[in-house]
Amino acid sequence: MISRLPRIGDLLKRRKKTAEDGSIVVDAARKATGGKARTRIVMTMAVFFTLYSTIAGRLIYLGLQNPDLSDGPQSRVTASRPDIVDRNGEVLATDIKTASLFAEPRRIVDADEAIEKLSTVLPEIDYEQTYRKLKSGAGFVWLQRQLTPKQQADIMALGVPGLGFRTEKRRFYPSGETSSYIVGLTNIDNQGISGMEKYIDEQGLSDLQASGLAIAKDLKPVRLSIDLRVQHVVRDEIAAGLERYRAMGAGAVVLNIKTGEVMAMASVPDFDPNNPYNAQDKDRLNRMSAGLYEMGSTFKSFTSAMALDSGKATMNSRFDASHPIRVGHQAIHDFHGKNRVLSLPEVFLYSSNIGSAREAELVGIEGHREFLH
Repeated sequence: MISRLPRIGDLLKRRKKTAEDGSIVVDAARKATGGKARTRIVMTMAVFFTLYSTIAGRLIYLGLQNPDLSDGPQSRVTASRPDIVDRNGEVLATDIKTASLFAEPRRIVDADEAIEKLSTVLPEIDYEQTYRKLKSGAGFVWLQRQLTPKQQADIMALGVPGLGFRTEKRRFYPSGETSSYIVGLTNIDNQGISGMEKYIDEQGLSDLQASGLAIAKDLKPVRLSIDLRVQHVVRDEIAAGLERYRAMGAGAVVLNIKTGEVMAMASVPDFDPNNPYNAQDKDRLNRMSAGLYEMGSTFKSFTSAMALDSGKATMNSRFDASHPIRVGHQAIHDFHGKNRVLSLPEVFLYSSNIGSAREAELVGIEGHREFLH
């Protein structure tokens, strides 16, 4: 009985040691698990802190911005355009600065009162449309573009809170309607919509404007072949002819026969590009580039030139114009025929249809086609 006591004691010691070892393992596991949990909590807090800090910073940044710059495309500054000049450097189109009126609806106290005051300076302002803009709650709205200096001064004197001005660029055409079809037009945002103005945009100016690289001092003038002095004369002459003969329209072009350059080109009726209220009327078109007309007897000059150029006729050549020429079921007559043989200069002088047909017949179809091409 006594001999078993040491064994029992050893057993109790081993169990105690095992229990102590287990306690150490459990404590170590708890410490390890607790450390990982704290790390996850700290990381999660850091992520949320960074996220909310970014959002808060962005809100503060937007809140500090000028409201007229945070409303997108409608408040964008109009880009510069190059001057357009004639062959001698005379300005045909240039940029000028003008004031445009905008409103910050969030700062408008009384929309009705604001509109009532504005109508004393801008009587053409639309009440309903302006009221909707002022009550929209937006940060920026345009009210009137391209004001005169007097209109700007009068509106400033009204003292209406929430209204402001922005300096924009608009196109000015010193020669007015004289070269309107050649130079063309821009819209309210100073973008080319017709004539050379549109052509310039298509050549890459619009891309420069979109990228913010269209800086006024870096834009070289666009020089045209026309001479403004000749353009004035041509335009005045066809305008006088239009009135004298009560015609629907008239046009003329002056070419440099050595180079093919267009020295002047005019068409009437035309329009004033500085006030193009009638530019879209049906009778407003450049008849020299967009109009269609029958060349008629004017083509006889080409026929006579073709006969001489081919070497098959000379100034002494003679053509029988004594009787009509029948072609199939049709007959070629002279309206004021001489009914005799005509020399080449006489064919041109008397505008003989029969003589011109004889010239064309002499050259032949292939020679005719080659000359005209």
